[in-house]
Amino acid sequence: MNEYVVLGLLKETFWICILLTTPVLLIGMCVGILISIIQTATSIQEQSLSTVPKLIITILSIMGMSKWMLGYMIDFATRLLGSLNTYAAM
Repeated sequence: MNEYVVLGLLKETFWICILLTTPVLLIGMCVGILISIIQTATSIQEQSLSTVPKLIITILSIMGMSKWMLGYMIDFATRLLGSLNTYAAM
């Protein structure tokens, strides 16, 4: 196995990590911005008011997208393990 194959696998792994985490992070960021706007408008500066809704929304978004995320990870692992004999022969 040469370094180009390893770099290709690393690139694909990082791309999948970015693809799977981006929706959850964007949802959390949007909720955080919305809560910040509400806190600024009402002059309420309570930390738990900011943290708890973001935590709940993040957990709900992970639960909602878990089927898609798990399917994507299983597909990647199947492709990786399916071509293991090709990598071992290099």
